[in-house]
Amino acid sequence: MYSLRPQSATTRQQTEMINRAQRAVHTTTDTIEKLRLLCLARGANGILGLGRIFRLIDEDGNNKLSFEEFKTSIEQTKLELSEEEINDVFKKFDIDDDGNISIDEFLVGIRPPMCQSRKDVVEQAFQKLDKTGDGQITIDDLRGFYNVKYNPRYISGEESEEQILNKFLANFEYGGRVDGVVTEEEFMNYYSAISASIDNDAYFDLMMRNAYKL
Repeated sequence: MYSLRPQSATTRQQTEMINRAQRAVHTTTDTIEKLRLLCLARGANGILGLGRIFRLIDEDGNNKLSFEEFKTSIEQTKLELSEEEINDVFKKFDIDDDGNISIDEFLVGIRPPMCQSRKDVVEQAFQKLDKTGDGQITIDDLRGFYNVKYNPRYISGEESEEQILNKFLANFEYGGRVDGVVTEEEFMNYYSAISASIDNDAYFDLMMRNAYKL
């Protein structure tokens, strides 16, 4: 989280997470874990980006993907899975064996696991930001809630609050697709990766509470 005072520590933790994922991806034999690690190797928006591609591919909006749609999604994100590995991941999530997988169930399954207390504080932050209750947050929702006062570039006067807020929202965009809107799913996908870079529950909780004035 780039707006907090311990910026270098948080950035270093995420860099370490990326490095760990890049190393581990070569030794894991589980295809689901491999896909998770490939996403984490791209940083906090790796899983978020995959979720966005899924939603775009799901043109009929039924919240399901066929094998061809799933394969196309993986190929578009350029995640390095063989066709055999893509097929294996799909089969593991096609619980009903009906040739489709649930996008929601897949994203929950691919996220790095978070303890309930971490999930709770992330959900609490999202609910606070979602002032209109429409399940989405925008820069207007962020303004006044997301704490920029510890950001070094704000303190130095190099960047305004508006510029910092726009940069924060940019974390949730993917592949040049900028809509200025963050859904609760995208928020959780992003912070599940941030969570994977922080070992200490108390620090994660403090980071969220400081950033969103909880």
